[in-house]
Amino acid sequence: MSTTTASLRRKIQSAGDLQSVVRTMKALAAASIGQYQQAVRALGDYYRTVELGLAACLRENRPVALPAKPERRPKAEVISAVVFGSDQGLVGQFNEGVADFAIQTLAALPGTARVSAVGERVQARLADAGLPLVGLFTVPTSVQAITPLVGQILVDAEAGLRRSQGAELHLFYNRPTSGAVYAPAHQRLLPLDDAWWRRLAQTPWPTGKLPEVLAGGTATLRALIREYLFVGLFRACAESLASEQASRLAAMERADRNINELLEHLSGAFHRLRQSGIDEELFDVIAGFEALSGPARGPGARSLQP
Repeated sequence: MSTTTASLRRKIQSAGDLQSVVRTMKALAAASIGQYQQAVRALGDYYRTVELGLAACLRENRPVALPAKPERRPKAEVISAVVFGSDQGLVGQFNEGVADFAIQTLAALPGTARVSAVGERVQARLADAGLPLVGLFTVPTSVQAITPLVGQILVDAEAGLRRSQGAELHLFYNRPTSGAVYAPAHQRLLPLDDAWWRRLAQTPWPTGKLPEVLAGGTATLRALIREYLFVGLFRACAESLASEQASRLAAMERADRNINELLEHLSGAFHRLRQSGIDEELFDVIAGFEALSGPARGPGARSLQP
């Protein structure tokens, strides 16, 4: 009995230690979600500012009227794609969902795909599907670490665009929807075609005073385009990180519930086994007491029978 109760006691202690780790990870995930969501909200206002700046530059640098209908875009020879995933596990179907979505979307696009992965977990999923992987980036661990990652991706993308004319740049990432729910998203960041220019040209100015572009419209336009690409990549990475932490938080909540159920089961089994041992010991004591307090039986004892 002692070995069995000791084994149950060790299991209960191990489950309790594991629950402490799970709850710590829940707290870290909940704290991390806030900073990434705040970064996404801040980027929304900045993105709107960049778009208005581009619309202002367009009025001075695109004097030729755009065609009424968008011209058919030539098929891209090379499709560069960046898939945002995670380096760590315990995130449920986070990597599988975005990887499968990217695989299906790229299969429907014409051209040769060149895929870069952000995160070892999603890279393994993409490699198993047979996609040509050309780069691997480390997942940022904070909002401050997103900027260096975006710079590396932009440098690689610019090099790829120089090598191949008509190349495209696509982003695949998970986007938060509500609470701990997220969904895979797709964005074509490059090229900036006539449809993109037309949408900006139709953007109304928020005030009654039209803007004036200073210090050279062409230089300002190039700077704003770089900011537009930077914001697109930064927002995709921040939303992916927020979705990762939301998925980890949901996984840790499920694990916490499972551990609670396991602890209840182990505690019940331990108490039943311990009570059973106590009952057996009491029965042994009672049986021994009855045996010692019964009538003495010996060779000289008189028989009660006539």
